[in-house]
Amino acid sequence: MDIDSILLDAEDRMEKALAALDREFAKLRTGRATTALVDGIKADYYGTPTPISQMASVAVPDSRTLTIQPWDKGGIALIEKAILKSDLGLTPVNDGKVVRIVMPPLTEERRKDLSKVARKYSEDAKVAVRNVRRDANDSLKKLEKDKVITEDDQKRATEDVQKLTDKYVADVDKKCAAKEKEIMEI
Repeated sequence: MDIDSILLDAEDRMEKALAALDREFAKLRTGRATTALVDGIKADYYGTPTPISQMASVAVPDSRTLTIQPWDKGGIALIEKAILKSDLGLTPVNDGKVVRIVMPPLTEERRKDLSKVARKYSEDAKVAVRNVRRDANDSLKKLEKDKVITEDDQKRATEDVQKLTDKYVADVDKKCAAKEKEIMEI
């Protein structure tokens, strides 16, 4: 392994930490309806836990409503039950063909709670980025110890890893600020 491959691997893993943060933020409920809200919910479909998106079409007809139209009409009650059991805190309405979920406006207290959750997700992402930095620095130290690279090369590469870390931590902060702004927006 050489310096370039260590840096590329570190950057790739930091990018994945940022992508994981985006997925977590997508599931975080704001005042707006989004299909990502039901991505993690699975219904017990013929004895198999099946993601709702694989058994129905999920749409957002307006900013406060989510509609789920199952391909098999027998799955409508299962979808409704799965949504009720989820931790979304939403009540689905079943009209026999379509399950509708209306997003109630968020209270100020709930918005503050969601902001705290967003900050926690951000902190987890920063920890993941810093863990990647530690792993990369350990690999660089090992290369120097094994006399594959010089001490100066190791110091320069460590600085590059730190620059990468700073960049991704700043990206996490930007995403967190944007998500908090979206949550607090009425």
